[in-house]
Amino acid sequence: MDDDLVGIQTPQRRIADPEEALALLERAVPGLAGLRRRARAVIDWAGLEESLGTGLPSDYKYLAEWYPTFDVGAFLLVRLPEPGEEDRWLQASRDTIEVLTDAWLEPGVGLLAHPAPGGLLPWGESCDSDKFMWSTTGGSPQDWIVTVASRGGAWWHYGGGSVQFLAEYCNGTLEHWGLPPIDLEVPPR
Repeated sequence: MDDDLVGIQTPQRRIADPEEALALLERAVPGLAGLRRRARAVIDWAGLEESLGTGLPSDYKYLAEWYPTFDVGAFLLVRLPEPGEEDRWLQASRDTIEVLTDAWLEPGVGLLAHPAPGGLLPWGESCDSDKFMWSTTGGSPQDWIVTVASRGGAWWHYGGGSVQFLAEYCNGTLEHWGLPPIDLEVPPR
């Protein structure tokens, strides 16, 4: 599996502020703002994180409080919990983890699924079965990096948060490494 590691991309500056990361994403994907909620959603983060067995990054939580699940360019689906439906998000995450474990990850090669220490935890996927995950390593969820598993079997890491990753993928700042250029259309829901 190490032979399939393409590399690590590091942003010029890791954005730690969730509001700044979301503003960067909204600039990168102009149609996204049309999906923004009128008021910040109340999501049961404590219950969801307790069931999951880990906290989640603040940029992702902030994104979920302002946006429902969305896709960009009919390619990249960003799964977000909905108020009152946190169990559905949790079950979908567990189902994806099961798929990762059965079909993608091999014990002994260093890439394991959550809840293994440092395990991969999915947050998005493409229509071509590319997986977008956090590598749950570091002192806190704010330190997690993004791991991309492309449908061709290659892996790569991005040294920033998921919202910054989305923004830089959409604005063309990061190299695609096996992913297609993304169409910035965001279908209405």
